[in-house]
Amino acid sequence: MRIPYGGDYNPEQWPEEVWKQDHRLFDAARIDTVTVGVFTWARTQPSADEYDFTTLDRIVERVAAEGRRICLATGTGALPPWLAKAHPEVNRTDFEGRRHRYGQRHNACPSSPVFRQLSTEMARQVARRYAGNPAIIAWHVGNEYGGACYCDLCAAAFRDWLGARYSTLERLNAAWNTTFWSHTFTGWDEIEPPSALTEHWRGPDHTAFQGITLDYLRFMSDAMLANFRDEKAAIREADPTTPVTTNFMGMYRPIDYHRWAAHLDFASWDNYPPDDTSQARMAFTHDLMRGLKDGQPFWLMEQTPSYTASRDVNPLKRPGLMRLWSWQAVAHGADAVLFFQLRASRGACEKYHGAVVGHAGRSDTRVFREVAELGAELEKLGGVTLGARTPAKVAVLFDWDSWWALEISDGPSRLVRYQQVVLAYHRALWDAGADIDVVPVDADLSRYDVVFAPALHMVKGDLAERLEEVAGRGGSVVTTFLSGRVDEDDNAFLTDVPGPLGPLMGIRVDEWDARGPEFVNPVRLDNGPVVDARLLFELVIPQGADVLGTYEADFYTGTPAVTRNAFGQGYGWYVAAGLDEVGVGWVVRQVLDRHNLGGPYPDVPDLETALRVTRDGTRLLFVLNHRSDPVEVIARAGGVDLLTGTHVHIGQPTRLDARGVMVLRQP
Repeated sequence: MRIPYGGDYNPEQWPEEVWKQDHRLFDAARIDTVTVGVFTWARTQPSADEYDFTTLDRIVERVAAEGRRICLATGTGALPPWLAKAHPEVNRTDFEGRRHRYGQRHNACPSSPVFRQLSTEMARQVARRYAGNPAIIAWHVGNEYGGACYCDLCAAAFRDWLGARYSTLERLNAAWNTTFWSHTFTGWDEIEPPSALTEHWRGPDHTAFQGITLDYLRFMSDAMLANFRDEKAAIREADPTTPVTTNFMGMYRPIDYHRWAAHLDFASWDNYPPDDTSQARMAFTHDLMRGLKDGQPFWLMEQTPSYTASRDVNPLKRPGLMRLWSWQAVAHGADAVLFFQLRASRGACEKYHGAVVGHAGRSDTRVFREVAELGAELEKLGGVTLGARTPAKVAVLFDWDSWWALEISDGPSRLVRYQQVVLAYHRALWDAGADIDVVPVDADLSRYDVVFAPALHMVKGDLAERLEEVAGRGGSVVTTFLSGRVDEDDNAFLTDVPGPLGPLMGIRVDEWDARGPEFVNPVRLDNGPVVDARLLFELVIPQGADVLGTYEADFYTGTPAVTRNAFGQGYGWYVAAGLDEVGVGWVVRQVLDRHNLGGPYPDVPDLETALRVTRDGTRLLFVLNHRSDPVEVIARAGGVDLLTGTHVHIGQPTRLDARGVMVLRQP
């Protein structure tokens, strides 16, 4: 066994004489796994009552004959044109209330009975035909689920969803606070999807009733999950064991991947960073994907070997970057490394998207050479990393409900973005070299010594009590401004901010001040630097907490900006302002130092370490140099580099090339 290596392959786009050339090139690149059939619905089902598997049969037979493994898709990632024409109601209605005609992808109404029936039957037909084929190692349902629909079918389904959630209109009216603006509903059929025609102005994030909009976001995520579950159930009729997945998109706001996670046999995701300096952001997203299934490894389902074609500007991956980022994925839990795409499309919107094999079919390009070299490395590594886990003692909470609720709120500031706040704290942890799990708010926290909960706007269920348990047994809990504001219905707690987090934090927030990005209030940190704070400034009154940072300007000069509260054997930290990178880093290092949880090279910028532990207890330390120049350090961790066979001894000078990688098997 070895890490599956390959990617998305669409041979239906080319004549069969090209296939032979492709497979020769795949051999040269050590590609052993292909994802096929992702967008084959129109070809496989050319009309309502006709299935034609001729092309897909030849594709599957050829791939299997070449000895490669198959991730077989159901083909339902986009509608066929005949279906949209025969049943116009399957086309989505957008936020502005416009019924769309046929085109693009992500183009199906998830509530349409016709779509659900025919997509499920498509999955059933594919599974019946190919179940039991030993080349198939995974099923791939749909593709990059996303978007939203606001049609009458979705309105009816939304009302049914609300009925199941709230049972009574009395409960719904209380949750949505409908006494405001005379919105009390007296019949379920009075409820409309929140859109530009109803509750919204200036776009999807500006709503008169946050509760309605929040529930529609939850509903739409669940509606698309129902589509996935329909197809998975159809597959299971023919194949009860082969794992089923779909490809996520990392920090994708419209879909709550935590609500989906239990229904996937393994998580997989498509990694398309916005620039060449996204290494910390990618580390966060890998950690998020790994956290979806309680630390279970995931698949890197897609990445470009060179450049994307979906943005205004699409930079080329510099030499060595593809290899480095692939190894970073493995370091954070990837059990597969796959590309989009294996051969470049000839036409349409992805013809300039990067590919392992370009339009000319050459093997002497830099991109192909780097793909082949990585394939050889993965082949040499074998299966040693498969199934390995990350023994993190630090957790970062990530919550789609808090994300949604914070960013659809009319105040205190629309400039504060949930994602940016969470990333700032994860980046500081990443810089310090900590191994991190990114987990949902209902995760088991008993194995963590440190829990960061930045911008935990919504506090649900028993979360406050579980955070208190972390601190009570000697751990540290860190949260920030705009935390503990609302309950699960997005209604304010009728108590001082930070609501149920108040006893743990030992503070109350009396007022808050929101300003534009040009406004800076310096914060003086205890025995530390003076740092800048921007966007939001909460005015804190300690209720037992110690003050570790104070504002330096405005009428609240000298009042607390950073506090630490003794709670049980541990602490609750509260950061009341939008500290800059240095300030966030100071807080993070203070917390990690108490628990001795930093990495071996916390003071070497962009030298990343990540630990995985195999099923037999073998420790694998990944060391990754994200710099464009070599770095030399005194080794603080030893072992045998599985990529080169080199022995690294603690205390000896060790050099990593620019964008270099080591995988140390530790004694």
